[in-house]
Amino acid sequence: MSTIAAFYGGKSILITGATGFLGKVLMEKLFRTSPDLKVIYILVRPKAGQTLQQRVVQILNSKLFEKAKEVCPNVHEKIRAVYADLNQNDLAISKGDMQELLSCTNIVFHCAATVRFNDHLRHAVQLNVTATQKLLLMASQMPKLEAFIHISTAFSNCNLKHIDEVIYPCPVEPKKIIDSMEWLDDAIIDEITPKLIGDQPNTYTYTKALGEMVVQQEGGNLNVAIVRPSIVGATWQEPFPGWVDNLNGPSGLIIATGKGFLRALRATPMAVADVIPVDIVVNLTLAVGWYTAVQRPKSTLIYHCTSGNLNPCYWGKMGFQVLATFEKIPFERAFRRPNADLTSNTFTTQYWNAVSHWAPAIIYDFYLRLTGRKPRMTKLMNRLLRTVSMLEYFINRSWEWSTCNTEMLMSKLSPEDQRVFNFDVRQLNWLEYIENYVLGIKKYLLKEDMAGIPEAKQHLKRLRNIHYLFNTALFLIAWRLLMARSQMARNVWFFICPPYNL
Repeated sequence: MSTIAAFYGGKSILITGATGFLGKVLMEKLFRTSPDLKVIYILVRPKAGQTLQQRVVQILNSKLFEKAKEVCPNVHEKIRAVYADLNQNDLAISKGDMQELLSCTNIVFHCAATVRFNDHLRHAVQLNVTATQKLLLMASQMPKLEAFIHISTAFSNCNLKHIDEVIYPCPVEPKKIIDSMEWLDDAIIDEITPKLIGDQPNTYTYTKALGEMVVQQEGGNLNVAIVRPSIVGATWQEPFPGWVDNLNGPSGLIIATGKGFLRALRATPMAVADVIPVDIVVNLTLAVGWYTAVQRPKSTLIYHCTSGNLNPCYWGKMGFQVLATFEKIPFERAFRRPNADLTSNTFTTQYWNAVSHWAPAIIYDFYLRLTGRKPRMTKLMNRLLRTVSMLEYFINRSWEWSTCNTEMLMSKLSPEDQRVFNFDVRQLNWLEYIENYVLGIKKYLLKEDMAGIPEAKQHLKRLRNIHYLFNTALFLIAWRLLMARSQMARNVWFFICPPYNL
């Protein structure tokens, strides 16, 4: 019997961000391994005309929960949706609901956050900092609380090369930032944002670092722990391989590559693609919750959930794995290509001119206009290139994360717990994982028919050939213009291809 699974039996658990990717997998694992838990409270707000209960039903009716419902048939009865809005300073929780949460909750998993890199600083502070502060205040009033687990990010201190499992101070106190967001107008915030975030790449990483400081400063006498995952990707094993339901992390890049829109990426091939499967993050998080509640560490422990130090996968090879899956080339064959680990027609160090992406889009939109249809490709390409631009910071760098606490926790687990709550990334086979990831995107995210793979392969091949043809034409036009303007270029051309003397 798993000690961790038994620990969560009979517990009342509060999960924020339960409607998100990580939150859903966390709930599923709890129901599947601890079906006798008492209740899971989830903070939800109505969305797209759906009531709270309709949103819960929609979540539970997804394929993700099929195995959990076999083990826990009454799963619907064990979820209690509580109206809340983390955008509000008081979280908008009613007095009755608040009283129930305060009197019954045993464990809090705080997963909610905005993960948009370009989010306005005011909104990012509200969700990633102020909401954390308010939840900690709630937790301090919970007499039955055993552990408060805060989900941060391994990139909260990405301005450093080597990152230890400690909380690093920020130049400006979180309380001052929170207070200033309440009275400064948007124009002033926009002006001071670059100065506030300093060498942080965006408001997301900056506010997640502030959130950690809030946990340290206002955790009080609570049993608090912080889990820092890196780039969270599709499931590795549980409840089945390849499940994913959002465009975050590498998913958007994989789709753009598979649809033929993205043939190259400005990235450092040997930079570590520190992707971590979501089920590994969930297993570590549940193990941290158990250890924090039972062992009650004297200080706040931080756990890095990363892959680069123990089992690295590099962007260059990841690109080959993605491309090999789309083309159904055996992975070994892909890796036997000359310089396979250094060059590729995707995920490489080539610096592509934006024209090579925009021009085909403009031409295609012109064709759509001629046929009476609404142009859309230029807008789509602009969005894609903006996304790629925001990701360039992370795909051109590598970090070193210490994992002492994570390894310590693994050593504390029994063999059964290590099996049921496996977070040993060294066991991950990247070749199999990326293939399942790509197929999972097609099946679960895009909801495409798997029988259409041969047709999709042909479509991808046609798009690739069009891309090559356009780039060849672009090169020839550029060379012709250069020849017309440069005597040196003409000399080089005549040296390579001397004219025939008749």
